[in-house]
Amino acid sequence: MLADLQLKNFRCFDSLALELSPGFNFFIGANGEGKTSILEAACVLLRLQSQRISTLAPLTKVGAKLFIVRGNFDGHGMEFQYGGLRRKLRFDEVEQRTATEYLRIARVVSFANIDIEIVRGSSEARRRYIDFVGMQIDAGYRPTLRAYERALRARNALLKCAPPRLRELAAYNPPLIAHGTKLRSLRAGVVERLAALVASAHAGISSRQERIDIYFSPGHGDDFAADLACSRQEENRLRQTTVGPHRDELDLFVDGMSAQVFASEGQQRTLALALKIAQAGVFAEEGAPPLLLIDDIFGELDPNRRHALLTSMPSDSQKLVTATNWQWREKFGQSVTFELRDRKLSRREP
Repeated sequence: MLADLQLKNFRCFDSLALELSPGFNFFIGANGEGKTSILEAACVLLRLQSQRISTLAPLTKVGAKLFIVRGNFDGHGMEFQYGGLRRKLRFDEVEQRTATEYLRIARVVSFANIDIEIVRGSSEARRRYIDFVGMQIDAGYRPTLRAYERALRARNALLKCAPPRLRELAAYNPPLIAHGTKLRSLRAGVVERLAALVASAHAGISSRQERIDIYFSPGHGDDFAADLACSRQEENRLRQTTVGPHRDELDLFVDGMSAQVFASEGQQRTLALALKIAQAGVFAEEGAPPLLLIDDIFGELDPNRRHALLTSMPSDSQKLVTATNWQWREKFGQSVTFELRDRKLSRREP
């Protein structure tokens, strides 16, 4: 469990410190008080990334040069400092040169109303969904993804030159192909593990008997090098790399029809919940119950759907839950409740 959390210059907070319960931790307050930022800080501390945005710079409080998040997870002290010039990681009070050991400890799953974008939004949202799982179950996933992204950025920058610098461009093909081929394999493996869990989770939370299918659709064929060579004319015209894992897609179907095109909003939201429950299921299979970040979704569910969702989640997971009011709150067993008012946090006694 995450025993405590401390923030400095993070989002709207100058500083904040709190101790957490092993079970449910409720954060109640009006919109704009910083409830979601507390959940985001927990994710950044444990996974060095936000569940909401792809970059960390916007998390620094306006006017500050860096932010700091600290906490103790499973008996280990963790600290992450992020500034414009450098990042600093401390694990058990020892500064780390790499993130490998740091990221080995905790698993996180985030639930939020914006998760519907995984289903109805762009392919980038679905790739982020796959990557968020992959980076938490395979130590080689994160460096492979980052290496591919670096090669892709450099190659696209060269393609934008006029005229294109073909000799330098060719030098980036081998790393792009090597890391891209490995990334495709890793993503395909993640989707294979998720598929049955998504279908099972959907059946558990939906009152309708619908068939759910998910498939990995790679952005290149079995021979990445050949596909890259064949795309040369198109990439010269568009000034960007047109084949590769940055074009990977996760195809989602409800009763054989595209969920992105044909599913209703209710069906899309249910599928999005099933996708996140499946994430938690993968981590539970790894023997590490994940920290669940549940951002203002329980209040939007009817009691039956809320009960079904809770039943589908790992029972031994610690849960951080936000809400704007107390009306829907039920008996959740071991819990602690915090109230946010004027950006100040107070613990509310039962």
